[in-house]
Amino acid sequence: MIGPILQDDTVSVIIPTYNRAWTLKRAVDSALAQDYRSREVIVVDDGSTDQTRDLLAGYGDKIRVLVQENKGVSAARNRGIQESQGSFIALLDSDDAWEKNKLSCQMAFFQSNPGAMICQTEEIWIRKGKRVNPRKKHKKPSGMIFEPSLNLCLVSPSAVMMRKQLFEQKGTFNETFPVCEDYDLWLRISHDTPVYLIDTPLTVKTGGHGDQLSASHSQDKYRIQSILNLIKSNVLSSDQEQAALTVFKEKCRIFANGCMKRGREKEGAHYLMLAGDKDSCELRV
Repeated sequence: MIGPILQDDTVSVIIPTYNRAWTLKRAVDSALAQDYRSREVIVVDDGSTDQTRDLLAGYGDKIRVLVQENKGVSAARNRGIQESQGSFIALLDSDDAWEKNKLSCQMAFFQSNPGAMICQTEEIWIRKGKRVNPRKKHKKPSGMIFEPSLNLCLVSPSAVMMRKQLFEQKGTFNETFPVCEDYDLWLRISHDTPVYLIDTPLTVKTGGHGDQLSASHSQDKYRIQSILNLIKSNVLSSDQEQAALTVFKEKCRIFANGCMKRGREKEGAHYLMLAGDKDSCELRV
């Protein structure tokens, strides 16, 4: 445990899962093994058809299990957030895991920084069973991270802890996005809210397996939509809007070229038009 207890120190751990019985146990076990005890663990089964229900039943009352028809990871996370009881939310993807002091370190941070709304930890990256070093472009900044986050997602859901009230202020995950739903939320948050980094690798992020959503969708298409939505919301400063528009046009060109190479000329032409139009934020993707 960490020092004096906060007025409301309960952390709700939200684990969305879909047909991940092969890796889910490691995630759940790592949440239950935390040395921070004021917590609840919520697993949202997003319509799994494998052995997920049998696996979760074995935990008894150690966890809360919510079952719904398959609606996607955003809907699963949002369901867990909606039904959570804690004042803090910690997300954990079903193929990731935590070091045992992950939650206690983050709660210590919030205790020392009562004005902070969100923080994340550094990560250990595992790809195809081997530890790898993140590339320089994936180095996580701390504080006001909006502009560097425009090019690629620099916040990992499994590394984050945030005050639940932040979802009330910024909204939850966009359920229409099959991928980049986290990128979308972090931009909505980071344009006026610092995202702090605990520079200790307390999250084990696993990748390289075939059922990752990012492998089956074009991420730039949804990043383009996310940036466009944000520009249209009129919440950005003039400098932020200019930075967002620059990245928006660049991503439109990249995506358009990809469409052209794959024979989707009409779609490619549309995104090239967006990239070249000074008032492109008035157009629809």
